[in-house]
Amino acid sequence: MSDIPELHTERLVLREWRDEDLEPFAAMNADPKVMRYLVKQMTREESDHRVAQIREHFRIHGFGKWAVEVRDTARFIGFVGIERVSFQAPFTPSVEIGWRLAREAWGNGFATEAARAAIAFGFDKLRLNEIVSFTVPDNVPSRRVMERLGMTRDPAEDFDHPFLAEGHPLRKHVLYRLPRSAFEKGVP
Repeated sequence: MSDIPELHTERLVLREWRDEDLEPFAAMNADPKVMRYLVKQMTREESDHRVAQIREHFRIHGFGKWAVEVRDTARFIGFVGIERVSFQAPFTPSVEIGWRLAREAWGNGFATEAARAAIAFGFDKLRLNEIVSFTVPDNVPSRRVMERLGMTRDPAEDFDHPFLAEGHPLRKHVLYRLPRSAFEKGVP
């Protein structure tokens, strides 16, 4: 029996990663449209390594980026979850909400639905004071999800991602925050 909590929403299950998720996850990470706002498409080896990192984060911290499946079909569609930010920045240490879904799952509100469950877990079970999210300025779909989640942005907090070199087209990032107080007030 796993110690990884399983979260349920109306249409989705956020669950522990299974070995059978590796192939569809690798296909998703090789899709240029899915990876458009990330540094590069991943090889199968890189994708499998990312799952190993996610599993290790769960082992160490008791939370992470869950595998997401659609309840009615049990179809794996990607990941959504919370994770400790792995770099130094003015807003760290912090916990980030993030998601990556297969293209065929886009446009259904799945990212927002799953992220709400992960955020509730972070505030209710982990007693976090704040959850952040960040992306490149051009990633309008993810920014819309952040705003639907009630997260807000102060342009003065935008930052250059320290893992990307000066001049890299994806280096500039926008930062969104959701404090516990806003979550408890029911925002959004």
